[in-house]
Amino acid sequence: MKKRLCCPECFDDHYLRNEIFRAHKSDTGTCDFCGTSSVDLIDPTALHTYFELLANAYELNDAGKSLVEWMKEDWLLFSHPNMDAAHAKDLLGDIFDDGDIARNPFAPLAGYKSDGLVQWETLRDEMMYKNRWFIDVDIDTARLEQLLDLLVWESRPSLWYRARISPDGHEYPADKMGAPPKRQASHGRANPAGIPYLYLGSKPETAISEVRPHTGETACVAEYKVPKIRTVDLRSPRKTVSPFMLSDATEIGQLRADLPLLEQLGEELTRPVLPQGAAIDYIPSQYLCEFIKKRRFDGVIYRSSVSDGINLALFDPDVAACGKIEMYSVTKVMVSVSRG
Repeated sequence: MKKRLCCPECFDDHYLRNEIFRAHKSDTGTCDFCGTSSVDLIDPTALHTYFELLANAYELNDAGKSLVEWMKEDWLLFSHPNMDAAHAKDLLGDIFDDGDIARNPFAPLAGYKSDGLVQWETLRDEMMYKNRWFIDVDIDTARLEQLLDLLVWESRPSLWYRARISPDGHEYPADKMGAPPKRQASHGRANPAGIPYLYLGSKPETAISEVRPHTGETACVAEYKVPKIRTVDLRSPRKTVSPFMLSDATEIGQLRADLPLLEQLGEELTRPVLPQGAAIDYIPSQYLCEFIKKRRFDGVIYRSSVSDGINLALFDPDVAACGKIEMYSVTKVMVSVSRG
């Protein structure tokens, strides 16, 4: 019987895709598990060592769930539309050359806990409502720095966009499309007042949405080329981190416990904020970005709260080079509501 082969799309994990599959691929073709065509293929048993390490962060437990369920929930593995529970268990059984391991119930190893989320919430409250500059609350900054190092995005696009509303419909010159002067820089999601950052969107539509236009207005959009820099990606920490980057089950178990903290940090940069409360509500995300900048990162990437695109806050506006400038007419602004 012909040996079935799997591909990176089965797992949708960037470390498996970029490091492990490139090192072990034996063929190119159509995947026997998810059906994706023209992809790198390997024998599933070549992944045994990596998945064994991940599985060692869990233990047999009659009241638990399957390893596939945990891997989907904790690490967003097997996220391809064709990788339902049956296909994923089939593949995991081939990886271990043991069908039972995919059927047995497991639970995360006990003993891995994280105070990071509680510490952050306490710090957040103090910065917003008690002390601003001399803070009494301590957080584990060494651990936070380790976690941020796992969120570096290497394959980000080089072209980004910045928009300004043009009241008279005329195009702004390039020197008026960048970050505002220091004395005119108001508080933003990432920057405190007086410290200008350059905010960019992944698409023209994203950049325009971020300036909150009205129907009928004209937006001036500049293209910016961003060189290769070090950025923290807080869009989806469970997807950005990869358990396969770590060297033992202890590290994987602790990272799993810390994931709720990373998700909360991502929410700090995405949470919708009303203009009248921005001066206070932006304080936690400004602190976070200052911490990221202090750790020698060049910027932070986060989800847009007003569109389906992504945003980049550059700490040094001079890093990006302004390119062509185009005018856009805002023909429709969508509003989504819910009862609250």
